[in-house]
Amino acid sequence: FLKEMRILIPNSQRVNRGAYVVKDLIDLGRKNEVTDLVVLHEHRGEPDGMIICHLPYGPTAYFGLSKVVLRHDLPEKPPNMRESAPHLVFHGFTSKMGKRVETILKALFPVSSPTSDRVVTLANSGNDLIHFRHHYFAEKKAEHRKSKSTEEAVKDVELSEAGPRFTMRCYKIELGTLEMPS
Repeated sequence: FLKEMRILIPNSQRVNRGAYVVKDLIDLGRKNEVTDLVVLHEHRGEPDGMIICHLPYGPTAYFGLSKVVLRHDLPEKPPNMRESAPHLVFHGFTSKMGKRVETILKALFPVSSPTSDRVVTLANSGNDLIHFRHHYFAEKKAEHRKSKSTEEAVKDVELSEAGPRFTMRCYKIELGTLEMPS
């Protein structure tokens, strides 16, 4: 899961925590002008938590993860993952809290290129579950459709799932960074 997340988020680096204390990781990130620190948790090999800490001063968001499906567990084998910045689609982030979470998640990704064929969808369902999906898209040949008043070219898009996919629930947002006391 960590390897897939590293490729999914452009310009990211994977660091094994090892013997580092969280405060040391935060200090290291600040010294190297890192914009965000993502900490992934797992229990018996299953990813179950993610913390996103915006550097240098915060905020820090805590997410529980569930229903994680890795790329190699998808029904159809996905193509190799490209490292271009994906287009982002946010759906259902209308409340004040939703806008805050949307801003935190947007900060992880650089601005996408118009030629990028990747799309990351984050859909907030009514019960505060955020469904994360990653797809590639390809435009099919344009069709010309006639309506009563005009003739227009309509482009159809074909999506293919690239994975991983998972569901997340934000259960806490704190001002400040990860090492600061609550």
